[in-house]
Amino acid sequence: MHIHILGICGTFMGGIAALAREAGHRVTGCDANVYPPMSDQLRELGIDLISGYDASQLDLNPDVFVIGNVVTRGNPLMEAILDSGARFESGPRWLADNVLRGRHVLAVAGTHGKTTTSSMLSYILDRVGPPTGFLIGGIAKDHGISARLFGKTGAASTHFVVEADEYDTAFFDKRSKFVHYGPRTAILNNLEYDHADIFPDLASIQRQFHHLVRCIPRTGRIVFNGRDAALAETLAMGCWSEREAFGTETGWHFVSDGSLDFGGERFGALQLSMPGDHNRSNAMAAIAAARHVGVDPRAALDALRDFSGVKRRLELRGEAGGVRVYDDFAHHPTAIEASIAALRGAIARGERILAVFEPRSNTMKQGATRDAIAPSLRGADLAFSFSGAVNWNVADALAPLGEKAQDFRELDLLVAAVCKVAKSGDHILVMSNGGFGGIHDLLLRALARTA
Repeated sequence: MHIHILGICGTFMGGIAALAREAGHRVTGCDANVYPPMSDQLRELGIDLISGYDASQLDLNPDVFVIGNVVTRGNPLMEAILDSGARFESGPRWLADNVLRGRHVLAVAGTHGKTTTSSMLSYILDRVGPPTGFLIGGIAKDHGISARLFGKTGAASTHFVVEADEYDTAFFDKRSKFVHYGPRTAILNNLEYDHADIFPDLASIQRQFHHLVRCIPRTGRIVFNGRDAALAETLAMGCWSEREAFGTETGWHFVSDGSLDFGGERFGALQLSMPGDHNRSNAMAAIAAARHVGVDPRAALDALRDFSGVKRRLELRGEAGGVRVYDDFAHHPTAIEASIAALRGAIARGERILAVFEPRSNTMKQGATRDAIAPSLRGADLAFSFSGAVNWNVADALAPLGEKAQDFRELDLLVAAVCKVAKSGDHILVMSNGGFGGIHDLLLRALARTA
């Protein structure tokens, strides 16, 4: 079968492409800008890429066009597809019908921590569980890839781990992606307001999460954050499956000696290379979910000792002049606060954190969380923002931080300001859900020149 994917360079659609290619299909695709790292990975798989959405691609005559949610009405290729009557479907629908059907699906949902928790869960199953495929919205360092159809050794897999995103499916299907996946095991990490471009309020997101809950069989299991009020409200709408909470004394939790406890049984201590309480919580959820498919929690704990982490999650990009520069995906105030706290707990007393963030997500661009930005940055010693892509006054939002925060609308000025105050022993934490104009390398080069 020939599949042509629109929006192929997004993390999710690129994963779909990799799975389809591994399954033996001919895969081609296009995007507005064919860009790395996904473009490099796809070309290594032998996938032909086209830059842009010219209607002439209709002449490729694939068996099906698979449409990413970046594609809207008015897109010239999409309009040509509709005019011609050619077959098309969404990425999540293609995944459900061609990969997930007949498998035990383990879905990881939540506002934060999906990629890390999915990576942990798939890593545990690789080490001590049944053969498992996966599709993750990032790249776990141990896997080196974002998607795999079969088990680690190429063995046929009856299980599949999927990062279950609440973002909409396509312009013609406004349900959340995860509604299509039909999980038997589901992790619900947390739930708060995000994606202001498609959701008017938290209640509308809760409804989508409850659609997911409604699709889980009664013999399935929901592993949920027992401290999250919004999740509690969602489950109270109706739940027909087994439930296990984490983060509370009545569910999975860590006791005073550091051991992981569930139902009074202690399994041992968690030793994790990734710092931060949020990552300990992610690990707890992954261990609980793995237990549902037969993995002893002790074996899961032992596996996670060797877990190397996930790219763009407090990833050290380099050091120059005694200053360390990190890359982190945090783009929501809750995630920003958690990343700063995690780094603070990992560095020596007295060392400074210089937080550099880009309000790039659609939620940030719309200013939906502007009042939470300053509080989220209080744990940093200095904060720098780049507001070149937003139309509201980020400097005003940072005003409660006083002189410890500055906003810039030009990238070179931001880099110069950070390097001017940076000194040996400092840690520069760069936070964005995009490439941020290559700022990590710009900072490292500038720091090297002034060392």
